[in-house]
Amino acid sequence: MSTSDSQKSDQSQAADVPSAEKPKKKESKEKKQKPAGAQKKGENQGGKKQVEPNLLGVTVKKHENFSSWYKQIITKAELIEYYDVSGCYIFRPWSYRIWETIQRIFDDKIKEDGVENAYFPLLVPKNRLEAEKNHIEGFAAEVAWITEAGQSKLDQPLAIRPTSETIMYPAYAQWIRSHRDLPLRLNQWTNILRWEFKDPVPFLRSREFLWQEGHSAFATKPEADEEVLRILDFYRFIFEEVLAVPVIKGFKSENEKFAGGLYTTSCEAFIPTNGRGIQGATSHCLGQNFSKMFNIQYENEKSEKVLVWQNSWGLTTRSIGITIMVHGDDKGLVLPPRVAPIQVVFVPIYFKSAVNPEIAQTAQEILKKLKDRGVRTHFDNRLNYQFGWKFNHWELKGVPIRIELGGKELEKKQVTVYRRDTGVKEQIAIEGVTEYILALLDTIQVSLFKAASVVRDSRISTITDWVDFVPHLDRGNLVKAPWCEGVACEEEIKHRSGQEAKQQAEQQKKEQATVAGSEDEDTFKRLTAAAKSLCIPLDQAPLPSEAKCFNCGKSASRWALFGRSY
Repeated sequence: MSTSDSQKSDQSQAADVPSAEKPKKKESKEKKQKPAGAQKKGENQGGKKQVEPNLLGVTVKKHENFSSWYKQIITKAELIEYYDVSGCYIFRPWSYRIWETIQRIFDDKIKEDGVENAYFPLLVPKNRLEAEKNHIEGFAAEVAWITEAGQSKLDQPLAIRPTSETIMYPAYAQWIRSHRDLPLRLNQWTNILRWEFKDPVPFLRSREFLWQEGHSAFATKPEADEEVLRILDFYRFIFEEVLAVPVIKGFKSENEKFAGGLYTTSCEAFIPTNGRGIQGATSHCLGQNFSKMFNIQYENEKSEKVLVWQNSWGLTTRSIGITIMVHGDDKGLVLPPRVAPIQVVFVPIYFKSAVNPEIAQTAQEILKKLKDRGVRTHFDNRLNYQFGWKFNHWELKGVPIRIELGGKELEKKQVTVYRRDTGVKEQIAIEGVTEYILALLDTIQVSLFKAASVVRDSRISTITDWVDFVPHLDRGNLVKAPWCEGVACEEEIKHRSGQEAKQQAEQQKKEQATVAGSEDEDTFKRLTAAAKSLCIPLDQAPLPSEAKCFNCGKSASRWALFGRSY
């Protein structure tokens, strides 16, 4: 896909993200400790004894130390396990189930649209990968090579795919002969390996990551253009209607577009805690560059040989990291219902560690009704954990709704319903709980999206002059400004914003005379990061009459969104 694609990094833009190194031993030991809520033999589970704090919970606040918070979330919520190869991670069942849900929903949408799934090999011969100079230049520093097999040197090095254009397109050249063979629209769900940066971050910038990559061939450019924007809106659907993350759809600048492509569109999200933009997904029009290189052509109705027009498009497991960062809080994950592996967890409140058959039976009846309506449920009937520990556990994992039922509630024929996103508890009649839960799941989904949208919208500053640019970035905002879209101008914006931000941060640091701590240093690095264009939004307000570029003063062509980014 793209050198500016979802997993591509720019070291100068990523100074404040958490390192991918394994947690220190102290943290590892903490993880292995006996759960704080583990019940001692004969202990009264339903008594009034105060529940001990859950030592497995998050111990730092999101807004106080974002990096540490993120590292704790991904391990303590059982999303990621670190691995011996830096930048490669074990996806534990909780995170993989989230990915499977994203995968299933998106896969259904593209299949309905006429796309078919296929699988292509992992390895690329060196001569094939280097066939397209502009394309490989974008990935050269990231490519991992296999040069030996057993005790023998390979005749030709094999690259582990950083993307699949050079693997797939020779096959396209064989399969496409006539206009009747078009369009050809294939997708594959696979892994990718890119090996460049020093500080990988789980989900956000891992060296090996999971994604889907779609590759299409059309007879005409209008067909290709139409698909680019349609797929882009599929990505918007995944982020906004599944993950409850607001995004801005737009075109990438010439500097940021896919190497070797004609133009690139993307969905851009926002992380409010550190004020960074983050690319969620990309949909590219490749034009005819690759069809020229790989001789992908068809015979039209006039028996003329014509090059095809191509697109490629991709979504990665970065989407999980974005969801964590946007919605998570000091207690752990907050998962939108549509992507949560478990949407409703039922926690019975037993007395003296003994199962109350009536409570258990009522719970099972409620859960069956919910399951019959398509709700993903779980009955936490474990007796070796206090119910307080269970509450903390499921809050950490972000389950949207928790249902509690004890003896007193059973007498009143009620259950207690806890809402993870707001922390509100309500007493609901057992008779009407099914419909209530179904409505509440929809309410939570919409509420999370609205809350994230309000925050994102409040953090987009509109400016027209350079003097306002860096100050608004330093407030943790994205900036919308009139721009000329010049390549040289964008390079100057990166350099100029980086230099000015660094000078201002250094001065601020001196004036405050703060003692440099880890979080102080993270903040300093964030403030000194250069800005770049995130996208040129598709939704464009009219430019003011004779609008000038906010940086170089030339005539502005469109509004552009700028920011510090991952």
